[in-house]
Parts: sequence; C-alpha cells; structure tokens
Amino acid sequence: MGRVLIHGGTIYTMVDGEKPFQGDVLVEDGVIREVAPSIDAADAQLISAEGYCVMPGLFDAHSHIGLFDFNHDKAVDDANEMTAPVSAGVDARYGMNPKARELKVAYEHGITAMLFTPGSGDVFCGQPFVAKTYGDNIFDMTVKAPAAVKIALGGNPKNTYGDRNQLPMTRMGVAQVLWDTFRRAKEYLDKKERGEEQSYDANLEAIIPALKGEIPCKIHCTQYDMLTAIEVAKAYGVRFSLEHAWGATDYLEEIVESGCDICYGPIATYRAAGERRKIDVEAVKLLDDQGVNVALITDSPILSEESLYHHMGEAVREGVSHERVLRMVTVNPVRQLGLEERLGSLEAGKDADIILVRGRIGLDTDAKVMLTMIDGEVVYTAGEYQC
Repeated sequence: MGRVLIHGGTIYTMVDGEKPFQGDVLVEDGVIREVAPSIDAADAQLISAEGYCVMPGLFDAHSHIGLFDFNHDKAVDDANEMTAPVSAGVDARYGMNPKARELKVAYEHGITAMLFTPGSGDVFCGQPFVAKTYGDNIFDMTVKAPAAVKIALGGNPKNTYGDRNQLPMTRMGVAQVLWDTFRRAKEYLDKKERGEEQSYDANLEAIIPALKGEIPCKIHCTQYDMLTAIEVAKAYGVRFSLEHAWGATDYLEEIVESGCDICYGPIATYRAAGERRKIDVEAVKLLDDQGVNVALITDSPILSEESLYHHMGEAVREGVSHERVLRMVTVNPVRQLGLEERLGSLEAGKDADIILVRGRIGLDTDAKVMLTMIDGEVVYTAGEYQC
C-alpha cells in the first residue's frame, strides 16, 4: 500500500513502560516509520482508527496449522515423523501447507505471526519456524527458520514407541534418549570446533544452534516431566521454554530458579486423566508475578485460533491485568524467540503487522478485529468497518 497513516486510534505500542495513548502510526514500504500522538503525513493514504484500539499483531507461540489437517475424512499428519525417537533434523516448513484454511481464520482474528512447530510424537521432534499468517509461499512467509528445537517428554513419545515395544516406552526411556542425544550432540559440536573429521549427522547438526544459545528448545512437558526438562537443560546450558506446562503450580520455585520461559495452554483443554489432569490457569499469574516470561498458546488447530481470546480472558479472570495479558500474546513470545527487533510492538523500524480492534481483546467479550495489516498490506477488513 506504500505510505499509510493509521490515524486517531488508541495506540497500544506494547513498548516497556508505555501506556496507551491517542495517536497515529505511519507505515511505509511494509515497515513502521513513526508512532506519535500526531503525525503530519498529508501524502499518505489514510486509515481511520478513531474509536478503535491499534495494536501490534498477535503472536501464537505454539501452532501446528498446515501441519495437521483435520479438514478431510481422514486427518493428515505432516507434523510427526515418528520413524525414530530422534528426528531433530526435519524442517517443519517442508510439511507446511500455506493454503490451510486456518491461516485465514488466524489473521482475521488478528494473529499475524506464529511459531509453527512439529508435533510431539518423538523425543526430538524437529525444527519449528516463525512465519506470517498471510501469503502463498511458506518460504516467503518465513521470518526465522529454524526458530527452535522441538522436544517432547511424557505420554506422546512414550505412546508412539511403547506401541512398538521399543525405547522409549517409559518416562525413564524418554529421559535416557534426551540425555544421550544431548551428550552426543555436545561431543559432535566439540569435534567440529576442533576440526576433527567425523560423519555428518543431520539430527545432531540441528541441535548445535541450541547448544550455542542461538535458538531455544521448546520442550513439550507437563507435571513432573518439567523437572526432567529443567535438569537436562541446565546441564547443557540451553535456553528453553516449557510447552503446555499444565501442573506448573507444583513446581513454581524450580521454574523460576531455572530462568526458563513458559508457553502455557491451551487453557481451554478439558481436565482429563493423565497429562491434562491439572489445568491450573492460576499458574499464569503466579509465574508472571515472579518475573517468568509467559506466553499463551492455542496449540491450533487442536483448538481454534480465536480461542486465544478465551485464554486471555481466563488469565484475566485469574487476576492477570489486561496490560500484562496483552504482553503474553505480543512481546513475550517474540522475546522468547529472539525476534523483538522485528515483531511484538509498534515501534519505528519494525514490521508493519498491525491490527485495529473494536473493544479490548481479552477483556471485552464483544471485542473484534476490524482490520489486519501484515507487512504494511491490509489483508482483512471486517464488513462493518468504514475506512
């Protein structure tokens, strides 16, 4: 759209310490150029934001859209390799369908970027990536790849290999695979840095960026498996987030001490036997109050993309302030992935991923996204929106 002025809205920059204010946002060539109470840009195309909140696009830090496809008689699973417990080398982009209908639902509800991750059928599951939710070519849509190393503990890998009567069919076995693989990856890295000759190993190569601190590990785990994740991550000095983290209230002290991040949710999952037994939504506030970087996730398409609003609302109901819960779907997940220079807030130089919202998402039950802009292009307007 070239040069665009979003004028007269209530601006939520999500910059640390900044309160909402009435103002303008100037966009040019897909990038935010200026955010201020008043901007003189007579030559720009005008988008009226009067009466609306203007925010950075939302970010869902744990999605399988385009990798799982439930839109056919037989579900498609391109998220789980499950041919060996360690498949760290597989790149989720090559299983991703950029035409998945859920992506449209996502950007129509203000989710402009996601971390798309392999499933949790293996212990080392593959390489997640960050991409925008609008586009035709997943490689053009990609913001960062690889963005993390996906690891899974607990019932999913245990069930995958238990059904085959092979390691790991118990939690002991899962832990053994985790320890052994990190050990081999560290030895592989050390030899590589010393220039010693060795056979190329795609799975170990994929773990090296995590060992170097360049990307985090995203570790699917709940309840007491979180202690295993913390122990191993600490031993190898990797940055990590606990994914789902149901039952975190049992281990608040250990989580805080570890310095890890939390991707909590989906909140709306049912309370059931086993890993989903303890849906302790209050953990979101308790962890946030103690300085843990918490993000809220949908696990879409396991739950719908717009359920992110419900998760925000449940966190507010448990006592999280509206300002803090907005951070859990903007700046917090972006910082977990090292993308704060591009995404997560309205600041000059950042990607022009911007939404106009009637009401307050996470607080008002009738809140609705009226316009979504990705990379400076308006990709969605609600039927009742008048520019």
